[in-house]
Amino acid sequence: MKHVQLRWSQSWELLGLAPPDGVLERLLERHAEDHRHYHDLDHVLDCLEKAVGSRAHQRDPAAVDLALWFHDAIYDPRRGDNEERSAELAERELAPLLPAELVSRIAGLILDTRHDSAPSSADGAVVVDIDLSILGETPQRFAAYEEAIRAEYEWVPEPLFRRERRRILQSFLERDAIYSTDSFREQYEERARANLERAIARL
Repeated sequence: MKHVQLRWSQSWELLGLAPPDGVLERLLERHAEDHRHYHDLDHVLDCLEKAVGSRAHQRDPAAVDLALWFHDAIYDPRRGDNEERSAELAERELAPLLPAELVSRIAGLILDTRHDSAPSSADGAVVVDIDLSILGETPQRFAAYEEAIRAEYEWVPEPLFRRERRRILQSFLERDAIYSTDSFREQYEERARANLERAIARL
């Protein structure tokens, strides 16, 4: 837990601020929900690690960090508005602490993780690429990710899950580029396409 608290403090240090009371604890409680098998604290920490590695491409590292902390804060696989609700939660938690313009930018970065349109900014491109980096991980990590996603949708009948999962994965494969930034394309694009093709073939 100390490493989580340290990483949280580092995000606030980017703003020259001490971490606020209570916010991290509420985020941790949400990310420990029983129905989360992929969208949990490990996913957030992995995203934050990749954020550190991509600082050179970020215009506002603090906004990127805080967006990643909150981007899956609300996650209900039975709903389709998780990003909107997570953005609203971030606004409620951060509005008393940060300038309104910064809070609005953080919320916008969270909304970019809907993955239904081009990122709204350069930082949005980084956040989206970080969130999608799992697609380009090793085949073993990608397979574990696929299993975790299936577990989050265990209530969906197998034929329906296969059809919808195939549609989602195919939509990424049909993009001219899965990743928006050069560095993520160089590191992940080729392997992501291979992973997606294998996954679709199994569905």
